[in-house]
Amino acid sequence: MSLDVLNLLLVLLAALAGGRVAVRLGYPAILGEISVGILLGPPILGLLGSDDALSVLGKFGVVLLMLYIGLHLDPGDLGKAAKPAAWAAAGGFIVPAALGFGLMMLVGEGLIAATFVAVAMGVTSLATKSRILVDLGILDTRISHVLMAGALFSDVVALIVFAGVLGLATAGAAAAGGLIATVAKATVFLLGSWLVGTKLFPLVGSRLATRTIDPTVLFSGVVLVGLAFAAAADAAGLHAILGAFLAGLFIREGVIGHQEHHDVEAKVHMASVGLLAPIFFVTAGFDVSFAVFTEAPWLIAAVIVLATVGKIVGTALFYLPTGHGFREGLAVGAGMNGRGAVEIIVAELALQAGLINATVFSILVFMAIFTTATVPVLLPMAINWLRSMGELAESERNGVIIVSAGGVGRALGQLLAGQTHVTVIDTNPDHARLASSAGLEVIVGSGVDSEILDDAGAMDARLFIAATPNSEVNLLAARIARQTFGVPDIHVALPENTPDSVMAMLGDIGAELLFTRPVDIDSWDADVEQSRTVELTFGTSDDPDHVDEAERQAQDAASLGTLPLVVRHNGQTELFDDKTELTEDHTVIALGRPATGDLASPKAGDRLSASQTW
Repeated sequence: MSLDVLNLLLVLLAALAGGRVAVRLGYPAILGEISVGILLGPPILGLLGSDDALSVLGKFGVVLLMLYIGLHLDPGDLGKAAKPAAWAAAGGFIVPAALGFGLMMLVGEGLIAATFVAVAMGVTSLATKSRILVDLGILDTRISHVLMAGALFSDVVALIVFAGVLGLATAGAAAAGGLIATVAKATVFLLGSWLVGTKLFPLVGSRLATRTIDPTVLFSGVVLVGLAFAAAADAAGLHAILGAFLAGLFIREGVIGHQEHHDVEAKVHMASVGLLAPIFFVTAGFDVSFAVFTEAPWLIAAVIVLATVGKIVGTALFYLPTGHGFREGLAVGAGMNGRGAVEIIVAELALQAGLINATVFSILVFMAIFTTATVPVLLPMAINWLRSMGELAESERNGVIIVSAGGVGRALGQLLAGQTHVTVIDTNPDHARLASSAGLEVIVGSGVDSEILDDAGAMDARLFIAATPNSEVNLLAARIARQTFGVPDIHVALPENTPDSVMAMLGDIGAELLFTRPVDIDSWDADVEQSRTVELTFGTSDDPDHVDEAERQAQDAASLGTLPLVVRHNGQTELFDDKTELTEDHTVIALGRPATGDLASPKAGDRLSASQTW
């Protein structure tokens, strides 16, 4: 087997170009990759061709891709809107799958081909979710969480069914004895995987936690574990992709550290999505036949229509027991109508195994392309319909993300942590260590890295605070928090003498000015680090005149030489901002810079309860 390096170069260039165009248009990169394979490969222009080396590289890329998907998925996400998501996933899978199976049996395609088409019609891919959900402004709605959790349910079930059918079919287990043996091997594999993943991996992880491991060695180890699970799945009569996927699911935080998990996931992503898997999708396009449009035009049309109608109507019908209404079910179904990576991967593997023919494979590919193209059209229509009916339900967000573990960021985090979950992000390991010592959850990384923000729980955060000394970092982090994750309440620290043009950017982002005024965060951080600040507590009076004066002075905090942080009232702690209206029994907690008297040399942790009321 020889590798045609020039052909490999051209395939990779084509994959990159096709993927980027698709993403710019709001579609998943794989649709661009397979489309460019169709265009430049044998189906149309014939400029690209496959060879054995490309096939091996592509298959290895798919194994790594499934490992990455497993690493990236958080089973905890199933808890978000789990009940309605389960109903939506069930209806969106069963109804189109049943329609697809019946159609293919009716046209005489055979049991195996009908089964593959059925599962392909039932699968869901939300690869386009971030772009579409952000554009529609619905990240903070119940539908958003149902869509993401429902897609996860659907993909996990579809992958297991795909692998099981593929394993049974390739084993040729027609006789009862062969069927029983195949099922037994699959059961042993799944049980063994669960035992290794839930019992052995945590034990190994506890040993590794006390050692410093070279990142390259850790990456290699995770890939080897993925390949080991893949080999075990293959030996059990299932497909390697299922084993790699399960390996990724079991390698969780706790098995390896949070930062190590993030770094390994990023490396596997680059190796699979960034390099090898696109080879598979481009070459998969080589196997598509346009003859299906002339030989069976009504069949491909029927598959696309039944897949779309079955997904949307089936989801809506099964969604009724949730009590959220038929219209919301239709919107969820419209969002779940796209198909993607899992379907195309297994369809190509089934074609290579001789279990489906080129006609069926082409039908599945074109069905994936057409149904995914409907999502950016149908979902906005459904969302606007819900909005007009006043039925677009907001989801509950809870959690605070603070970008900065400096002195001010730590102070804010400790004050807010009593009310909600707080996560602090900082690139400085020393600051992170101090924040961790203060009892805060810390992620070492950049606040302008969307992966880091995702790990920090930005999808569920209600409050985002960017408090680094760098205004550009703060503004960019705030923009990502708003546009990518839909965080509703965002506050940004800006330095003194900030130009009006920069201040105007807050309005463009939809953010508020932290501390109600521009401040020198660097200076305040340094004062906190050097124990040159104290925590001041100011109470209000029940005299209305005093309350008004308290509000005036708090909002003109510069005149007090303090930095107001939070307001407490009736046991609740909220971030202080210029919308705060102080009334009776409000308490403002601020950082102060004492310069005279007993406060000239405060100790770390000193607390001043102001005797005066404003």
